[in-house]
Amino acid sequence: MPNAAANGITIEYTTAGNPEHPPLLLIMGLGAQLTAWDDEFVDALVARGFHVIRYDNRDVGLSTWFDEAGVPDLAAVVGGNPPTPAYLVADMADDAAGLLDALRIPSAHVLGASMGGMIAQSFAIQHPQRTRSLVSIMSTTGDTSVGQPHPEALEALVAPPPTDRAGAIEQSVKMWGVIGSPGFPFREERIRANAARDYDRAFHPAGTARQGVAIVSSPDRTPGLADVKVPTLVIHGESDPLVDPSGGRATADAIPGATLWTIPGMGHDLPPELFGEIADRVAALALG
Repeated sequence: MPNAAANGITIEYTTAGNPEHPPLLLIMGLGAQLTAWDDEFVDALVARGFHVIRYDNRDVGLSTWFDEAGVPDLAAVVGGNPPTPAYLVADMADDAAGLLDALRIPSAHVLGASMGGMIAQSFAIQHPQRTRSLVSIMSTTGDTSVGQPHPEALEALVAPPPTDRAGAIEQSVKMWGVIGSPGFPFREERIRANAARDYDRAFHPAGTARQGVAIVSSPDRTPGLADVKVPTLVIHGESDPLVDPSGGRATADAIPGATLWTIPGMGHDLPPELFGEIADRVAALALG
């Protein structure tokens, strides 16, 4: 995979589809590498006419790590006592803009999931002229009165990081068992294979913790979202225990003209059964 110098760091990325087609930037969530975007989902977006760009956020995967900042205690972070952040969500949005600079793309459609939705929202606020449309999936505004994790999801989130490959795979299975979609099949073999792939590519729990600090340290985006003028789709699972659906509703309420689509049985993941319909709705929003 190629990498690019962007916003003072190195960002690993990959592209799919015809470069002459409208660009769609996919932004992944907390601790997740670009590989967390399923190839089948990317193929569905490409088939609908997008040039799809995936990348590793800072401090994850093969992009620049911030280990000099130290390892925060994630339990203290979610308990309301975070250390000084190494960076904020706004910095991660500037990374996305820097990647577009490196790729010589003036503007793009932007789609983010979970923390990636927060980054996508910040991108639309900070770089309005570069945002063609916005899709925010299973995310929230930063208002602490909405979108908070349920107790069982919070417990899974702050579990001590595994120390080896087998432990990382088992923890992934347990986590998705808690936060995944109860209305769709649980694909344990697929989860295990993805966890093994991502461990072998770049295992970096310290970066996940620092990203967590960035989330809780970043300000409420609600005031800025009121100025977002681009076509916006907000997608949220009605059974999401990690980012309560109130976060999705608040996001849609904050953005003028936004469309809210809530999905029965969907938790904090993207079930393959929904790839086609999500791709259809993204294309209808972005391409008309």
